[in-house]
Amino acid sequence: MNRTMLIEDLERLPDPALAARATARDADAIRLITARNNQRLFRAAWSILGNRDDAEEVVQETYLKAFSGRAPFTGQAALSTWLTRIAINEALGRKRAAGRLRRSFDDADVAVLAEYRDRLAASHGAYAAPDREVLVRELAKSLEIAVAALPDEFRLVFVLRAIEQFSVEEVAAATGILPQTVKTRYLRARRQLQDMLGPEIRAALDESLSFAGADCERITERTLRTLGL
Repeated sequence: MNRTMLIEDLERLPDPALAARATARDADAIRLITARNNQRLFRAAWSILGNRDDAEEVVQETYLKAFSGRAPFTGQAALSTWLTRIAINEALGRKRAAGRLRRSFDDADVAVLAEYRDRLAASHGAYAAPDREVLVRELAKSLEIAVAALPDEFRLVFVLRAIEQFSVEEVAAATGILPQTVKTRYLRARRQLQDMLGPEIRAALDESLSFAGADCERITERTLRTLGL
């Protein structure tokens, strides 16, 4: 069987079989899993730690724990949910160890969001495509600042629900909190952002906390090197 066929076969494997191959140090399986999950794990870790470098370290440690067999995959949840749970626990452990304190929400951040939202909403037909792209990037940057300022208990739920598009049940499984609590925290997070997350800034949500391309490949290659592959 050639390499292309092998990759195609890997992509069709159910989660338990794919995880088993990764634990057996199958480099192709590890590449596939990391490509599918790098950004999600990074966003979850960032939502707890608020630091990109620390979040990258959490992503790598998540894979090392998962692929070394230290946290065996039981198949009771989706592989992505299981990995997210490991990343959350690792990030929370680092935060407790460091004793980090989060700053309180700043209304000025919401004002900046409102300004960009209004500009973006008014840009339909008024700006050329490159100008709209600039607005989306500016809004994404401001959104990241505002989300970072959310209270700890709201931030992770918001990132998983609004940006990663996890269902309520998936967030509950990944965080270990009740579905009703997930719903409540998500609604309160949106309220603190003054409901700035209408459809006109949906593109900015996806742009926010982007972790793809070279960032994604760097984590994958570092993980493989650490595992001796």
